[in-house]
Order: sequence, then structure tokens, then C-alpha cells
Amino acid sequence: MNASIDSFATPPMWAGFIAFVLAMLALDLFVFGGRKAHRVPVREALTWVIVWAMLALSFAGLIWWYLDGAPGMGREIANRKTMEFLAGYLIEQSLSMDNMFVFVMIFSYFAVPPELQRRVLLYGVLGAIVMRIGMILGGVWLVSQFAWLLYVFGAFLVVTGIKMIVFANQTPDLEKNPLLRWLRRHLRITPGFHGEAFFVRQNGVLWVTPMFLVLVLIEASDVVFAVDSIPAIFAVTTDPFIVMTSNIFAIMGLRALYFLLADLADRFHLLKYGLALVLVFIGGKMLATPWFHMPIHWSLTIVGTVIGLSVIASLVLSKPAAPPAARDPEPIDT
Repeated sequence: MNASIDSFATPPMWAGFIAFVLAMLALDLFVFGGRKAHRVPVREALTWVIVWAMLALSFAGLIWWYLDGAPGMGREIANRKTMEFLAGYLIEQSLSMDNMFVFVMIFSYFAVPPELQRRVLLYGVLGAIVMRIGMILGGVWLVSQFAWLLYVFGAFLVVTGIKMIVFANQTPDLEKNPLLRWLRRHLRITPGFHGEAFFVRQNGVLWVTPMFLVLVLIEASDVVFAVDSIPAIFAVTTDPFIVMTSNIFAIMGLRALYFLLADLADRFHLLKYGLALVLVFIGGKMLATPWFHMPIHWSLTIVGTVIGLSVIASLVLSKPAAPPAARDPEPIDT
């Protein structure tokens, strides 16, 4: 199995992509109302989903255009690297959709008003980007030093996918979440929300709001999902630039996707099975590499087909279900 970490990306390309991400986050935060509490309408969410998808496709086009004309590269490398990005983006976008179900559960449990959800997700995206960068760089280094880890990742993905299938119908009980229980025991928590604030000072004493608990759980959930999604992309490429950019594009578009599909989450009850099959397929592909090399466009087609069929089957076979009853957490004063 090839564990090379050679990358076509130059330092200016890395700097340009980082500048692009920072610029988009700044626009979201300071220009497009990221700092104002408001309910995100479906039209706005759909617009941003399309924008991020088009930006990802445009970025793939730029990769192809650059490599096709770069000395020592050529059409074959351009096609391969572009397909690696598209496959990685599709895998990361598909697996990140599982986050959406967790976001719905967290917001419902804490009864977070829709107008207060946008900002906490923005901070969640910022935290996810920082964590993903560290995990990706660490993962790429480990794979470069210990190529056999790719087989460990493959086996891990197969086991994880099987577990997802077995436990797909079980809903986690946040009341028993050890992280949430620890936070409640050690923090002063206000009974209700204070707008979008994470901290408030009352009578000279600093308190945290339930919104802070929401943010911590969202960040923790991303760490859990990154453990699955980052090894999965190593089945496609170990190029750190491709791994990083495909991950970031998927994360940046996740928030808009949540607001577009959150109210319909119950309709996609079969999507978890599709995601589980994707994990099993990717893990099996990694394990079978010594005997069979699957072209990247095959992987792209299979992943897209599995996700598409699971979405269609969900819409055809399911009926809208009543949303789970929301509840406010009982704060524990310390």
C-alpha cells in the first residue's frame, strides 16, 4: 500500500487556501449576519448549500487546470488528483451528514430556539477546523512513518460500519452522557438561555449558560466523527493537501446542510445504513489493496450510489414523524 505523502501543493497554494477559508469565515461572521441571532430560512440555507458545493467543484476545476499545465505533471496526474479531491469531498460530506442527526438531538434536548442555533454552529465549525487540521497532520505523519496503520484504519472502519448497522435504531441518551454529567457537576449553569451568550456574570459570580454545554457537546461530537472520517479519506489519498481541503470544504458546508435538512431529519432514517455501508466498503477497500486496486472513479461512483439510494429509499419508505419532545436540562449548582 502506498503511504507516500508527496503533494503537488506549493507553500503559496497552502497560504491561498488558508486565506480563502479565513475570508469566508470573516464574511459569514461580519457581513452575512453570523453575529446576529436569527432563524435561518430554508431559502438561505439552500443558497449556502449550493454556494459551498459550487465552490468545491470550482476548486476541483482549479486543481485540474493547474496540474494539467504544470511542468512535470500533465493530464494523467491532473485527472487523478482531481478525482481524489472529488472522492474525498464526497466521502467527507457523506460521513459528516451523520453529524446532522447528532446536532438535531442536541438542539432538541436543550430546546435551543432556532434563532440561537446559527452562531453556536459557526463556533462549532471554527473548532472543528482547528481540530481537523491537527488530526489530519498527525494522521498523515503517522501513515508516512507506519504504512501498516492504513490496514488498521481499514479494519477499524469495517468494525465501525458494522456497529453502525447493528445500533442504527438506538438513540443515544444524553442524560447518561459522561461529559454532560461531568459538566453539570463542576459548573454553575443558569436555568435558561441568555441569548447567544456562553457565559454570564450574576452578582459577581461567573455562570455558564446551557448554550455553552451545547457548544461543548457539538465539539465533542465532531471529534468522534473525525475518528471515522479522516481514516476513511486515506483510502483515496494520502496527499495532505487533498485530505485537508476536502475535509474543510465538507465542514464549511455542513452548517448550511443542517439548516436545510434539520426539520426533515426523521425522513432520512435509512441514511445511517447507507453511511455504515460506505464505511464498510471503504475499510474493505483499504484491506484489499495488496490484492486489488480499485480505480478512484469506481470508489466515487459506489459511494455516491450508496448514499443516493439510501436517501431515495428513506423518502419513499418513510413517513414524517413527530419531532422528539424537547426538554430543558436541570442545572446543578455548585
